[in-house]
Amino acid sequence: MKSLKCILVVALLCLSLVFTESALADPPRYNKNPDYITLTEQLNQLETAKATQTPLAGYTSEQIDQKINDLQFQKFAFESGIDWGQCSNQTGKTLAIYGTEPNLQKNNHSNGAALYFLGDNQTTKDRWNCKGIYLPTDVQAVALGLNGLTEEVTGGVVIKVPNGTKLVLRKNPDTSAIEFNQVGTEILKAGEINWFVPNVTQAVVDTKVTNAPAKKA
Repeated sequence: MKSLKCILVVALLCLSLVFTESALADPPRYNKNPDYITLTEQLNQLETAKATQTPLAGYTSEQIDQKINDLQFQKFAFESGIDWGQCSNQTGKTLAIYGTEPNLQKNNHSNGAALYFLGDNQTTKDRWNCKGIYLPTDVQAVALGLNGLTEEVTGGVVIKVPNGTKLVLRKNPDTSAIEFNQVGTEILKAGEINWFVPNVTQAVVDTKVTNAPAKKA
């Protein structure tokens, strides 16, 4: 009888441990993040194209290699627990940036984004996901393409910030164009992304109160 009671006690303890571990389980893993899922699909597509030597519209073989390397770095960042990007404003003006929606539950993931404003010489906080930057309609930017050559970017677009990277925007003192440091960064127009993309000038952005979570100076 005593041995039966001991067995029951041990069984109850084991069940208790199982349910306690479930309650304290880690938050949803990166493989539930829609950005990670999209990234993995893109990487698989490019790696398949490279392996089968299938041409991809808009890509040279060198550009495919460069893009694969970029995506592999992003994938590694996700799998290392870095599921956020960072924005740094060195333009002399206020930046309109995209970040996590304020009403999003902790540990949940979303394809959406809310618009915030980042002051000059400010960098968004660590672990706060800066998803992208809005380039006003009257602002010109210069980006580095996958081929390593500079490309002019017309305003009224969104510059996406890859997870695990820090996108730094600076104003060229000679040309007044905005320059950013990421090679092959994705640039999207309204209608190509499900975020709110305004149609405003830099003067309008400069009137906004800065509210993006930023590192302390």
